Amino acid sequence: MSLFARGRPAAPFPLAELHCHVEGTLQPGFARELAARQGVDLSGFADEATYRWEGFSGFLAAYDRAAALLRTEDDYRRLAFDYLTGLAAQGAIYSELTISPDHAAASGLSPETYLGALARGAAEAERETDIVCRFLVVGVRHLGTDAVEAAARFAARAPGVTGFGLAGDERLYRPRDFEKAFRIAAEAGLGLTAHAGEFAGPAAVAETLDALNVSRIGHGVRAVEDAALLARLREEGVTLEVCPLSNLALGVAPDAANHPLARLRQAGLRLTVNSDDPPFFGSDLTAEYRFAAEAGFEPAERLALTRNAIEAAFVEEPVRKRLSELLTMRALALGAPGSSL
Repeated sequence: MSLFARGRPAAPFPLAELHCHVEGTLQPGFARELAARQGVDLSGFADEATYRWEGFSGFLAAYDRAAALLRTEDDYRRLAFDYLTGLAAQGAIYSELTISPDHAAASGLSPETYLGALARGAAEAERETDIVCRFLVVGVRHLGTDAVEAAARFAARAPGVTGFGLAGDERLYRPRDFEKAFRIAAEAGLGLTAHAGEFAGPAAVAETLDALNVSRIGHGVRAVEDAALLARLREEGVTLEVCPLSNLALGVAPDAANHPLARLRQAGLRLTVNSDDPPFFGSDLTAEYRFAAEAGFEPAERLALTRNAIEAAFVEEPVRKRLSELLTMRALALGAPGSSL
């Protein structure tokens, strides 16, 4: 029986996300288990529910330190399975996981082996919970253009990969430095996105649109500083992958009251909310949707966040149609007691 016809109980609120880095889902409990197996001391680094780090550079180093604990195919299979089943329990119907062949190589795995392990975990999660997952390969910009182009070539030939993106330290290199990588991915028919407008300002978003021909922007919140850019994003229908609690943890916004999510909505942009690297920021997808609610998003507007994610997802059209139908069914059920977020 298909995923959309099993008649399982409706989730409390239908969620979907486009922006989550798979190594960034590693829960501290699993990290401590891996560390014990490897004889690695995590004292002072991994607390019960989160990791300790300071500043954006410190976060990047902490991310790499945690990712280095993932060393086997089964580690990655379990990572994907654990995250996706947990996400489904929150009510999610779709997840797009960002994967990094460079992190696989650092752990001693080939990109093919790494992807295969993640795909097995995702398939197991779908069989158990019905959540749909697709993979987006990312190039790490601070590793340089050659590394990003290699990631694009892998993405172009890898089965089950539907998108390509650019992540890493936005303060290094310019978007045009990665034009070749994005051309490789585009010619393979992959969806395109890139981190921009997080630590670099709105000009970085405009440059990314000009150079890389993306349909989505990862983060993009600094666009709120430029009225002309907001108009362009609205007119071109670009989807922003906003990660509010990540922005707060990293100091992109000083506090919740000053986060630009509500102003981006007022500007008429296509928005989604996403968990980015949940345990690093003490968040999960439910918390991101709750942040939107506290920022004034009514239930219909929060449903629109999920619909935006499905419409912008790098997924096959028949699956997008079925996800849209499932979202409509879930939305109709939201009047039931206990079904609100």
